[in-house]
Amino acid sequence: MSMNKKEYELLNETVYTKVLPNGLTVILLPKKEYSKTYAIFSTKYGSIDDTFIPLNKKEKVTVPKGIAHFLEHKLFEKEGYDVFSKFSEFGASANAFTSFTKTAYLFSASDNISENIETLIDFVQEPYFSDESVEKEKGIIEQEIKMYDDNPGWQSFTGTVQALFHNYPIIHDIAGTVDSIMQITKDDLYTCYDTFYHPQNMVLFVAGPIDEEKIMTLIENNQADKSFEEQHPIERFFPEEREDVAIKNHTIHMPVSIPKCTIGIKEIWQRTSSKDLLEKEILLRLTLDYLFAKGGKFYEILYEEDLIDSSFSYSSTLETDYGYTFIGGNCVNPDKFAERTKELLLSTKQMKISAEDVNLIKKRRIGLLLRQMNSLEFVANQFVDYHLLDIDFFTMIHEVESMTVEQVNAFLNEWISEERIAICKIVNND
Repeated sequence: MSMNKKEYELLNETVYTKVLPNGLTVILLPKKEYSKTYAIFSTKYGSIDDTFIPLNKKEKVTVPKGIAHFLEHKLFEKEGYDVFSKFSEFGASANAFTSFTKTAYLFSASDNISENIETLIDFVQEPYFSDESVEKEKGIIEQEIKMYDDNPGWQSFTGTVQALFHNYPIIHDIAGTVDSIMQITKDDLYTCYDTFYHPQNMVLFVAGPIDEEKIMTLIENNQADKSFEEQHPIERFFPEEREDVAIKNHTIHMPVSIPKCTIGIKEIWQRTSSKDLLEKEILLRLTLDYLFAKGGKFYEILYEEDLIDSSFSYSSTLETDYGYTFIGGNCVNPDKFAERTKELLLSTKQMKISAEDVNLIKKRRIGLLLRQMNSLEFVANQFVDYHLLDIDFFTMIHEVESMTVEQVNAFLNEWISEERIAICKIVNND
């Protein structure tokens, strides 16, 4: 079966895709003008996936919190060789990360691309866990957890998430807790690995000055030499989540020189389709840009009232089952910032954005996307993220262009409700 070739005239890009016999999705993006190649091997498995039916089993299990992140660490440990040393020998820089919804392994290199791709695939697909190495890793991750416990920025993030959600598993730290990781066993790791690291649940994306035929053949040959048990759709289980926030005002005390304040907005609390998700994400980003980008309507008010500084930022995350928006930063007067920002947000129910302003924010958003697309890392990570949500990232610019002033205003007027707003403050111990 030949590769599926898709051309995007607007972006002057061509993407080659193939689903291999074992279920692995391979996506190749030739970028002849680049000197570097970037590859990311990702599984749709993150920290929230702790209750599921294991491969070839009938009963659901619940594994200790933090196991997805623990597994990411352990895959780098091999019997007889060091993964990072192997990448270094071939001139590559390698890394990995775990999020709420996925785990990814990656490298960037200018030479020996075939060797680096094989190293990437092989080390992820050849797990080696021993009781001794699992016990040793617990101490390493315990130190990592304690380090993040002392980080005000991370505590602000987790504190806001915990204020927004009652039961959904993103309230638990991606790395777990010291107590939860102590419960992890070698068997737990193999159970999660066998279930979630099946090729059918994974995607391999390679971008750079590559020969797509040669690289696809390399990957096909690599996979043909391996055998995997037949995989059925993975059944994952999540608790019911309410529409309102869990804690309206959440205050965390820790030693900080300047307090922090984040306004959290609970965006999605029930499953939504890929099409609706993409539309909502674009409308949300356009709205946030209009209100909170530098020079934006609310940004100017907050800045003039001396409630924000250069640390101010805003971001949104939307997934199929949940979503949230964060607005905030360092605040000399967190109470006043929270009160004023909440007041401004609630005023959006009566606001109207002009057609001229809608066109302007659309152009700004498209301009930002085009600049970001100069980065291989950005394109690869975004393409994989959206692919796992069944969305084609390269259609984003067209989708932004197609948004109407009526859609933007309808979204703006329905966006905010008071019961979905939470405030998280990080203030000094004193």
